[in-house]
Amino acid sequence: MAGHSKWANIQHRKGRQDEKRGKIWTRIIREITVAARSGGGDLSANPRLRLAIDRAKAANMPADRIKYNIDKATGSLDGISYEEIRYEGYGIGGAAIIVDTMTDNKVRTVAEVRHAFSKFGGNMGTEGSVAFQFKHCGQIIFAPGVSEDKVMEVALEAGADDVITDEDGAIEVITPVADFEAIKDALVAAGLTPADAEVTMRPENPIEVTGDEAARMQKLLDAIEDLDDVQAVYHNAQLDTQDL
Repeated sequence: MAGHSKWANIQHRKGRQDEKRGKIWTRIIREITVAARSGGGDLSANPRLRLAIDRAKAANMPADRIKYNIDKATGSLDGISYEEIRYEGYGIGGAAIIVDTMTDNKVRTVAEVRHAFSKFGGNMGTEGSVAFQFKHCGQIIFAPGVSEDKVMEVALEAGADDVITDEDGAIEVITPVADFEAIKDALVAAGLTPADAEVTMRPENPIEVTGDEAARMQKLLDAIEDLDDVQAVYHNAQLDTQDL
């Protein structure tokens, strides 16, 4: 169904992100900071930092702002120390949710995440309670109309784990995390420009959430994503965009 298609959901998610554009730079800066601090400022030796800078450029962040935050993280300038913490829980209809945060105050962060879950009908879980329902992988999405044969040929030759074509014609390339950049670069070099590409937690068994439950689930996700310390939210709810 169109409302349940991966492409419709991607477009819906990107539209909501555009509405929150003001928060995106903050989240990218935190990712640059942690990536540079943990792996150093040498781009050739730090794939996580390269991905963060790609995100920064896609969000039109100026080069001097990027350099400033790398310098700050690697000790050239004093800065705040962030800690990465993952929370897990359940949303509407038992949907699984993973919340990745970066924080300088974990007491504040866990209280805010727990409050968002409880206020909007979800429940916080324990570590590992839902993570097993997701696969850590690279995900490269092509819009309907792109040649399936060409994507499959290039992606599998470059080492992709799988190529999946949805009913609506969108194509999804699944990659090992370590090979994500190389496979994406091979696809781009072949003239195949992705509509979306990221290292993600991909749900193994999505569940359909429709009607009033879909609207309630979206409110819960919005409440969590709006928290200042939240970097990313993953879930296995297949939301019908017609109900949102």
